[in-house]
Amino acid sequence: MSQPISLLICALGGEGGGLLSEWLMHTARLSGYPAQSTSIPGVAQRTGATTYYIEVLPTPLSQLQGKTPVFSLNPVPGALDALVSSELLETTRQIALGMVSPERTQVFSSSARALTTLERMNMGDGRLDSAQLAQVVQQFSKEAHVWDFGAMAQANGTMVSAVMLGVIAGSGLLPFAREHYEATLKDGGAHSAASLKGFAAGFLRVQNAQTVQAMLDDDHPDVQASSPVASSVSPALQALPADVCELATLGYSRLCDYQSRAYADLYVERLQTVVKAEALADTQHTQTFPASRETARWLALWMAFDDIVRVADLKSRASRWQRVAREVKLQDDDLLHLYDHFKPGVPEFAALLPAWLATPLQRWDKRRVLSGQTPWALPLKIGTHSVVGMLALRTLAGLKWLRPFGSRFHAEQTDITQWLQAICTSLKQDAAFGLQVALCGRLIKGYGSTNERGRSNLQHILTHLAASPVHPDAAWRTHAVAQAREAALQDEAGTALDQQLRGLGVAARPVTEQPLRFVRNASLSTKGRP
Repeated sequence: MSQPISLLICALGGEGGGLLSEWLMHTARLSGYPAQSTSIPGVAQRTGATTYYIEVLPTPLSQLQGKTPVFSLNPVPGALDALVSSELLETTRQIALGMVSPERTQVFSSSARALTTLERMNMGDGRLDSAQLAQVVQQFSKEAHVWDFGAMAQANGTMVSAVMLGVIAGSGLLPFAREHYEATLKDGGAHSAASLKGFAAGFLRVQNAQTVQAMLDDDHPDVQASSPVASSVSPALQALPADVCELATLGYSRLCDYQSRAYADLYVERLQTVVKAEALADTQHTQTFPASRETARWLALWMAFDDIVRVADLKSRASRWQRVAREVKLQDDDLLHLYDHFKPGVPEFAALLPAWLATPLQRWDKRRVLSGQTPWALPLKIGTHSVVGMLALRTLAGLKWLRPFGSRFHAEQTDITQWLQAICTSLKQDAAFGLQVALCGRLIKGYGSTNERGRSNLQHILTHLAASPVHPDAAWRTHAVAQAREAALQDEAGTALDQQLRGLGVAARPVTEQPLRFVRNASLSTKGRP
C-alpha cells in the first residue's frame, strides 16, 4: 500500500477553512478514496489562526479489499506533501515550526496579510516586510506559488476557501477528478455558482504554472488598477532625476486628484528646491538623491491631508460602492442600503473657514471643554444609497475649491515650508543629515489628535535638534534626529521621545493642558443623602 498524501490547510477564523476541509472530504467520498481530516480551530471570527490536516490514501477503496487504513491525527514536521495557506505570515509561521520540507513540500500561499496586534500598535510602519516573508517561503519549500487569493476571491464574488479548493485541485496533489470537486461545490446551494467561478480561477492559475515572480507582480491587481496616473504630466516633473521621478509622478497624480493641477505644480516646485540642494550636497557624485526621494514620498502625503471634503469625496465614489458590493456579495435581486456615520466637530468646520472666523469658533469650543463640557460635534447618519445622501456627500466633496481659503490649509502649508527649509538647510551641512530630516515627514499621519501630536513632535525636533546650535557637529545631529524620530514613532504619549530628548540634553516638549472632568457617581447619591 502506498503512503497517504498529507495536506495542511492554514486559514484565519471566518475564512472558511473548516468548509474547505469538508469539501475535500466530500470530494474524497465521491472519488472513492479513503481520507481523514482533523482540525485545530482558532478563536473568534477574523482573529485566530485555524489549521486543518488532511490525509488521503491514493488507493481507491475498491482496491483495499475491505482493509481500513490508519491515518495520523496530526501533521509530522518535515513530512508534509503540501501546505495551502490564506495568509502569508501564517505560512511562514508554519515554516518556522518545521512543517515544510525543502525536499518534499509544495507551498501554495496567499500573499495577503492580516496585520497582527503588534503590527497595528506600532506608531510607525510596524508591518513585517512581505517581500522577506515571501523569500522565506521560496527558500524553504520544494515548490512555491504565491499570489493574492483574497483578491482573486473578491474578483469572482466568492470566499477565499473556494479559490484554495481550486488551487488544491489544479496542483494535481490529490487523485480526485475535477468533476468531483465541481460536484461538491454544486451541492453548496445558492452560492455554488460564485464558488465555481473562484474554484476555476484558482485551478487555472495553478495549471498555468506561472513563475513566482509573475505571481508576485500580480499580487494586488485591484490596487494596481486604481493607481493614479497623471493624464498630462508636467514637463518640470519629467525633468526630475530618474530616482525621484517615479515617486514624484505618483505624488503629482495624487495631488491632481486631491485639489488641482496648480496644487500639484506647487508640489513639483517644492521638490525641485530639495533636488537642487541635494545635488550641491552630493560631494561623492552618487546622484541617487535619497533625501529627495523621501521628500517626494512624504510631501505628497502631507499636502494631501485628510479633511471632511476628502472624506466625502472618497465615500461617494463609484469605486467605493463597487467595493462594498463585492464585500457583501451583492446579487442581482438584492437591495443594498449603505449608511455612513459622521461626527464632525469644531476643528473640522473651522478648517474650511478663514482664520478670522475659525479662531473665535475654536476659542468658544475650548472654553466649553475647560468648563467641563464635551467638545461640540454634529452626529450625522447619511444614507449613501439614497439620492439625498449622495447629493449631500457630492456637494461637500465639491467644496475643494474652498480648501485653500481655510485656516487648516494655511497652517499646513506653513508647517510644510518649515520642514522643507530645514531639509535644504541640513543638506548644506551634510547629505546624511538632510536625509534624516527628510525622513521626519513620517511623523505626519492620521487625523485629529494623532495628526496634531505628529506635527507637534516634528516641530520640536526641527526647532531643537535640526536648527538649534545645541551641537555643532553634523554627524551628532544626524544621529540625534534619527533617534528622536524613531522614538516619536514608538508610542502615542511621547514617553520614549521625552526620554530620548533628555538623553540628548534637549529641551523637553511642552506639557499640553488637559481639562479634568468630575462626574457624579449616581450610585453614591441615593435618596435621603446629599
